[in-house]
Amino acid sequence: MTRFDLRALLAERGAERYELHARHLNPQLPRMLRTIGFDKVYVRAEGAHFWDAEGNDYLDMLAGFGVMGLGRHHPVVRQALHDVLDASLPDLTRFDCQPLPGLLAEKLLSHSPHLDRVFFGNSGTEAVETALKFARCATGRPRMLYCAHAFHGLTAGSLSVNGENGFREGFAPLLPDTAVPLGDLGALERELRRGDVAAFVVEPVQGKGVHEAPPGYLRAAQELLRRHKALLIADEVQTGLGRTGTFYAYQHEEGVEPDLVCVAKALSGGYVPVGATLGKDWIFRKVYSSMDRVLVHSASFGSNAQAMAAGLAVLSAMEQEGLVARARTMGDLLRGRLAALVGEYELLHQVRGRGLMVGIEFGRPSSLGLRSRWAMLQTARKGLFAQMVVVPLLQRHRILTQVSGDHLEVIKLIPPLVVDERDVDRFVTAFRAVMDEAHEGGGLMWEFGRTLVKQAVANR
Repeated sequence: MTRFDLRALLAERGAERYELHARHLNPQLPRMLRTIGFDKVYVRAEGAHFWDAEGNDYLDMLAGFGVMGLGRHHPVVRQALHDVLDASLPDLTRFDCQPLPGLLAEKLLSHSPHLDRVFFGNSGTEAVETALKFARCATGRPRMLYCAHAFHGLTAGSLSVNGENGFREGFAPLLPDTAVPLGDLGALERELRRGDVAAFVVEPVQGKGVHEAPPGYLRAAQELLRRHKALLIADEVQTGLGRTGTFYAYQHEEGVEPDLVCVAKALSGGYVPVGATLGKDWIFRKVYSSMDRVLVHSASFGSNAQAMAAGLAVLSAMEQEGLVARARTMGDLLRGRLAALVGEYELLHQVRGRGLMVGIEFGRPSSLGLRSRWAMLQTARKGLFAQMVVVPLLQRHRILTQVSGDHLEVIKLIPPLVVDERDVDRFVTAFRAVMDEAHEGGGLMWEFGRTLVKQAVANR
């Protein structure tokens, strides 16, 4: 009998994790983690927390870039996966119709009653790729519009509507798509007048920098698109499933009904990769226009039983635990307490966001001593001060956060939707301690800043 002992393998080789990555995977990842002191060894996780080998508790304010919407190892999702494995379903025959995909599609569509059909893939970037293809097929037009500083994925099609040049460099030529500034209706209309636009893809709240579409913008953009016979694609890969305090972020603005909606990340429960593209019936019928085209767009692992079970369990847990309302309540509390600090710390410029998607922006201080230190960092590389805050939050307070994009002085908080008031207290207390140290102008924090400056100069 074939035997495989995963626990024994991890016990024997787990300590080699960073060496294995350096040798066989992305060599820059372990290098980067060691440079900023993030090369921890985590051994257990649950909810919004995880623990290292010494038993130290860490607060997760990153949620795996939004994947862990329900937190880690949610019991409802775990049980659903045990159940689906134990059922020994005849999965992925490709020539039958299993019930789980239909049930998950039905549940997702109940939160967007103006949409009719769903395509299941395996990731957020696949969900966006599907939307781009469907929009071109449905309209017969080639060009896509997207927003500057947007992030829609890293495969070739979604990279073509990625508004960050750092991700695009080295991968040209990409599809001939066009960026417009978020909130600029005039720029959008000028491009639409050319008559070749299939769709406009937009994040209701941009992940990079946590910038929300201005009030009324999505509704006005939708009207322009309909007038010019183009489609609205809402990228809800990170903002969807309750993250911003509504099921989808576009629902904060009354009357917005996208033609296509992309979701992923939290739908997985943190276990099985899954992406979904929701759309109107007429769009799907344009793509799947005959039996000859039944497989014109498909995914080998799309609609697999484990992913569908995880998605159904996630939506059930969200409803039973009231996590959308919880995200709104905890988000208001977190943003409110952080916003109250803006007048207290001159390095703290703004707190913004929706629900449990929060951006903390730092800016040029007014006092002479801090201005000189700020200028030192900015000359070397914009974004170093935000990194100086992220590092002591982890090293001294055991809180995991992230800088919200390259060359940005913004920290993004996207914790699991299960965080509670104690977690908010813990973060705000730790953040105040770090800001106190930064405003003292000395100590380990600014010493680390000088180290980051040397590293930035060396990398030029």
